[in-house]
Amino acid sequence: MPPNASGTTVAPPALSVSELNRRARQALEQDVGEVWVEGELSGVSRPGSGHIYFTLKDDRAQLRCALFRTRARFVAAPLRDGDRVKVRGQVSLFEPRGDYQLIVEAVQAAGVGELLAAFERLKARLAAEGVFANARPLPYPPRHLLVLTSPTGAAIRDVLAVLAARWPLTQVTLIPVPVQGREAAPALISALGLLNRQQALDPARDAILITRGGGSLEDLWAFNDEHLARAIFHSRLPVMSAVGHEVDVTLADFAADLRAPTPSAAAEQLVPDRRERRHRLERLAERLTRAQRARLETEAQRLDHLRARLRHPGEVLAARRRQLAQLEGRLRRAMQARLASERRREHHLHQRLALRSPDRLVEQAGQRLTRARWRLHQAMPRALSRHRERLGGLVRELQAVSPLAVLGRGYAILEDDRGRVVRRAADTSPGQSLEARLGEGRLALTVAGVEDDVEADNPGSHGGKTSNR
Repeated sequence: MPPNASGTTVAPPALSVSELNRRARQALEQDVGEVWVEGELSGVSRPGSGHIYFTLKDDRAQLRCALFRTRARFVAAPLRDGDRVKVRGQVSLFEPRGDYQLIVEAVQAAGVGELLAAFERLKARLAAEGVFANARPLPYPPRHLLVLTSPTGAAIRDVLAVLAARWPLTQVTLIPVPVQGREAAPALISALGLLNRQQALDPARDAILITRGGGSLEDLWAFNDEHLARAIFHSRLPVMSAVGHEVDVTLADFAADLRAPTPSAAAEQLVPDRRERRHRLERLAERLTRAQRARLETEAQRLDHLRARLRHPGEVLAARRRQLAQLEGRLRRAMQARLASERRREHHLHQRLALRSPDRLVEQAGQRLTRARWRLHQAMPRALSRHRERLGGLVRELQAVSPLAVLGRGYAILEDDRGRVVRRAADTSPGQSLEARLGEGRLALTVAGVEDDVEADNPGSHGGKTSNR
């Protein structure tokens, strides 16, 4: 500081905070101007004003961005945490808070962010190993609910409020653990191991709830820890996960037995509504009262009916004696009638047996045999005579057509050496040996010559010349 005339140091005029921020904004806008920046989306927020606020980051730094409503309507692709994008905008500074930011004019997709890509790779590997196969039923309602969450967060307040309103009978134990940062996953794993070693806790009656409120992908990243997912999978007690909002999904959600979209929804799923149960019990009590009243009325009517039917034992015995006497009389008459019927049947069978006596049947059969023998003796000579006459006629007819009879009249049959009958002279040749079959005996012949057909047709000529051998 330069000294004044009296030798004292004079301080330069000071700038106000707003003036400094204004100068910084002007310097940024003039020196850097409009630029393209590529990075990963995080903490995307859409308030009711229509503007979109988010953080653009890489592995070493992050940049706050604002996309105003007038430009946001021209962005077609949805902006989601973990997406990798390229944005064009003006580097500026928000003077009221002194926040360094980028006023975005345009957005282009540039692929999946590194965190989201790592999440998908780990999710696929754990799914292939079966870490997401848990689906055990949770006790309803649980006797003892163990809540793993931050003691100062909104999640535990929401859970306790819902449980107090719906089912205050469930015992709730808060296990305070960090739900964000590097120490969150180890703390959750340690708490799960401690709870599962408690032998007083029963998987059929007790349950664990892991929960926290919403946040960015980085805020919820502790619940994507591989070791935490395996610890949830191997938990002896059933686990429900309620991390973030409905759109937030973590590996803890997949590894748990049941997932709820929000902490409040988890509490609603874990316990019934006592008001609904009370109304149901009241309805059941009314039904029971009506059923009891109706049963009592029915039994009273039945008792009156039985009382009217009830008689003195002496009257019952007298009625039984009269009934027994009637039955005895009916039995005696039935026996007598049956005996008379059997006697008549026996007499009828005796008469039939007398008519069909074996001696009489043998005598009748002998008479039939005698008559049959006499008819046989009478019929046999007549039958033999008829058969002899018929045989004689057949013999005469056979002799009339027999070739031997023709031969007996002086004819002969000529056969060659192969037994074939000679019918024409042209079928022979001079010197051929023939055999002549006569009416009695055979002759061996030799052909001396063969005459022509004209001569053969002459009745006075011979078929050929033969000589005796």
